Amino acid sequence: MDQQKKGCCGNKDHISGIVCNVTNCVYHDCETHCTAGEIAVGPSYATTSQDTVCATFKQKKDI
Repeated sequence: MDQQKKGCCGNKDHISGIVCNVTNCVYHDCETHCTAGEIAVGPSYATTSQDTVCATFKQKKDI
């Protein structure tokens, strides 16, 4: 099943079902989508959602 959908900015593919509000990430489109090919969430020892982070995050460079 195809999990990639077209986003609003430059028709970049995004991961269906993933909501992202981190607007300073290079993989964030102009809405609430992630355009990374895949995501990694960790760490493995997390016990609550507050303990987790998106390991795929890459900060956008200032233009």
